[in-house]
This record gives sequence, structure tokens and C-alpha cells, in this order.
Amino acid sequence: MSAVPQGISREDWLQALPRALVAGFVKTDIDFQRKGETSGTTATLVVVDGFTVTVASVGDSRCILDTQGGEVSLLTVDHRLEENAEERERVTASGGEVSRLNLCGGQEVGPLRCWPGGLCLSRSIGDTDVGEFIVPIPHVKKVKLPNTGGRLIIASDGIWDALSSETAAQACRGLPAELAAKLVVKQALKTSGLKDDTTCVVVDIIPSDHCSTPPALSPKKNQNKLKSLIFGRRSHSSVGKLSKSVSLGAVEEIFEEGSAMLEERHVLVFSCSSCISTPFLHFYAHSWSYSLLAYVDSLLWLVCSRSSAC
Repeated sequence: MSAVPQGISREDWLQALPRALVAGFVKTDIDFQRKGETSGTTATLVVVDGFTVTVASVGDSRCILDTQGGEVSLLTVDHRLEENAEERERVTASGGEVSRLNLCGGQEVGPLRCWPGGLCLSRSIGDTDVGEFIVPIPHVKKVKLPNTGGRLIIASDGIWDALSSETAAQACRGLPAELAAKLVVKQALKTSGLKDDTTCVVVDIIPSDHCSTPPALSPKKNQNKLKSLIFGRRSHSSVGKLSKSVSLGAVEEIFEEGSAMLEERHVLVFSCSSCISTPFLHFYAHSWSYSLLAYVDSLLWLVCSRSSAC
């Protein structure tokens, strides 16, 4: 991987990646503040190294994993106040108010929001006008795919408001990635219309002994053949969260952390002694960690600049 600095093993790089992702999200949020950006965005960043997938996210742009046998796994957590009781408790414990929009006459409408500001999400990048209750600290999850590979579907809330994870995965099975993404968007528009940002990215992670891009086959006759190519045979083996080995067809959960407290994520924000208004980050003791942080930060700026422009 070109992102791995010299003098560090891939294993050490992957071990440090979750911390770098947290630091990158926080640094990007700080950069938003410095530039005077008051708008905000959800962000879902996926790093694929072979069959190891690391996902960091804030907001509700969900990432799912579809593997052999039709098993669908969530790789992100939705930070919607309406649905996430843990996040509601965190916001209220911090002094924020969580309630619905109150119309004249006392009628409450719409989803739960954080006040001041009225944001429906508890985590995002930017949104500096909302207050300190909305944090940029991502949920991070790292998994190792089975030997048969899998399919990632990453999409904005316009997709997930219309389709369940299982429906989206099932709708595009048997299609190559590009056509699959288009079909998911088409299905969401057919179900709910264009009410919000409706964006979808599909990534197939396929064993090297197969072709890198699944061919487009006729739907019914060859669907099982393509499904077998992407997902292989089903295995009924189950793997624990901290399992050391992977069976054919099983997804190994290597790491998961969703705390909104920086000190619990081994990432600290300091103030520069020469410029009190300029905070900086520290997340690891090695010098190469800053190369990793710069790599993550550059990716996040690319994602966030595109998202805020939509």
C-alpha cells in the first residue's frame, strides 16, 4: 500500500489506522472551524487492505457488507437521535436538549433534534453553528472478510430512508458493481422519490484467482453463477468478535469502537504554547503516525468538500 510509510509493517499500519481515522476526523472538523465553515456533512471513510476493511463514520451514511449466503452486516452505526438511544443520553448528559420541532400551539413534528441548532444527527463534521454537543468523533469498525470476499454498499441517507440494508443488498445481487450502484439508486427513487441526497457506491472485494470485475451476465440464468463468483459457498461457521481465525464464509470482527470521548480513543487535543488558539492532535508515539494522519486527512477533505457542495 502506498499509504504505508517506510519502516513500518503493514500489521502495525493497520493497528494504528483506527486511531489515525479518529484523529483525521477531529482534525478535519477543526479545519472546518478555522475556515469559518458553518455547514456540515456526514462522512463515511472506507479503507480496504486485501480482505481487511476498516470503516470510520459520523452521521447516517451507512456502509453495509454483503457476503456469501446473503448475510448482510452493518459496518457503521447511524448517529440519528431518533433511533440511537445511547447518543440521546450522551447529548442530554452534556447539557443539550433533545426534542422535536415545536410548532405554534405546542404541536411536535418531525424527528428528534438537538437544540440549539435543530440537527437530527448527534455526530458530523462541521455544523459549527449547532454547538459542542455534535461531535466529529467517528464510530470505527474493522473486519476481515471470508476467503470468498464480499460486497460493500456505501450510501447516503436518501438511499437508506427508502430501502432497508437487506433490500438494497438483495436488489443488486448478480450485477457488477457499477450497475449495482445505479440499480440501488433507481430502486430508492422508485420507492420514495428524490427527497434527499441519493448517492450510492458499490465495491466488490473478490479473491485474486477470480476476475477483478465481475462480468455482466443475463439476470436469471446466470445470477447464481455470478453470486458464486463473488460470494462462494455458504459456511455455517460463526466467528467471535475477537476470533483469531477466519472460516470460509465467516466475517471476523477485529475491532469496533464508538465512544464519543477522545480520551477513551487515545486521541488528545492540545493547545499550542506559541499560539493558544491553534489546537493540534496527538494519537501515537511514532513519527510515522503523522504521515498516516496526513493520508487520512487528505482523504477526508476530498470526501467532505464534495459532500458540502451537494
